[in-house]
Amino acid sequence: MLKSIATEQLRLGMYVHSIPGAWINHPFWRKSFKLENIEDLQALRASPIREILIDTAKGRDVTPEHDADDDEEDGDVAQVSVVDAPAVHGTAPRKSGVRTDTSQERERAARIISSSKSTVLHMFAEARMGKTVDVKDAAELVTEITASVSRNADALISLARLKTTDDYTYMHSVAVCAMMISLAHQLGLTHEQAKQAGMAGLLHDVGKMSVPLDILNKPAKLTAEEFASVRSHTVAGHAILQQIDGIGEAALDVSLHHHEKIDGSGYPFNLKAEQISIMAKMGAVCDVYDAITSNRPYKAGWDPARSIRHMAGSAGHFDASTMEAFVKAIGIYPTGSCVLMQSGRLAVVVDQRPDHLLTPRVKVFYSTLTKMPQRPEIVDLAHASDKIITYADPAKWGIRHLPNTEL
Repeated sequence: MLKSIATEQLRLGMYVHSIPGAWINHPFWRKSFKLENIEDLQALRASPIREILIDTAKGRDVTPEHDADDDEEDGDVAQVSVVDAPAVHGTAPRKSGVRTDTSQERERAARIISSSKSTVLHMFAEARMGKTVDVKDAAELVTEITASVSRNADALISLARLKTTDDYTYMHSVAVCAMMISLAHQLGLTHEQAKQAGMAGLLHDVGKMSVPLDILNKPAKLTAEEFASVRSHTVAGHAILQQIDGIGEAALDVSLHHHEKIDGSGYPFNLKAEQISIMAKMGAVCDVYDAITSNRPYKAGWDPARSIRHMAGSAGHFDASTMEAFVKAIGIYPTGSCVLMQSGRLAVVVDQRPDHLLTPRVKVFYSTLTKMPQRPEIVDLAHASDKIITYADPAKWGIRHLPNTEL
């Protein structure tokens, strides 16, 4: 039986049949699911959504009274679901200790990114010359990135987004590496599996070294032959990695299958949902997100929030559970997103709050009421009366450059 209830009436065990309004207003990729985690319950209660449609035939019904005992029961169930549940997509994120302050971690992340350039460029140069790639230095780099992401994923990932068209190739690899590790943590994978995911992300595009540079950097639309050359990079990358002794299965798998799609329309083998591994599904999400948020010779990068909305609307492309976990890992409004506040101000997201996706720290910088810029100010939305209404297109207000994301 379908029943519309107030958001505050939600309890663990209820089956959410549908969530009204725009997807970007709530932290869930799917609109139908059983409510089993306390984090999901808190996120829905904190969202702008006021009513939810539940299905009492598939889950818990509303009880006549919600007293303190009922809330304690929810807490007990939540502890079991987080601690004892298996590593199902997005349901049991692995705890990674105390989160380091973003400003502090950015200093270390900047050093890691700086040192990564020579490692990745050397590795890719070997591949372009047909030599066997030495991944010893790459393994050490992945270890450093894993440690940084474990301390504070937002710091390194937000810095890796700040790439230019000249350093896109190596920075894309570093960014996908970091996002794969963060996503692995969200999915509840082990530390070793997270490192394997990171190595897969770092090497996923090594096959592009077999594609002529004038095609990779062509600002105009590719011809059919040129597009076929680009598509061949998955098979080429797999062949390159097969020559490396001890290369992990995850790296081989992701290099070959990160362009497969759930509906079977991807390449190179038109695999469908159940035929694609979790690592390849992760690689597909991370690769596309970083690609569409980056400036390329043929297009300007999109705002992170706009990119999430686009990916959410790409029916049949991504695995739903993996995409939902990805959103939880990077935030509904990722760092660097331009957002419209309830007060009418524009702000750029500067720091995530992993346990509260709708209340990041933002830097307000413009008033849409007066149509005038204002002195940038950091606002912690967890302790403010203002809140995010939706993502904003800065171009609509004549804004060409957003403030930096420094705190």
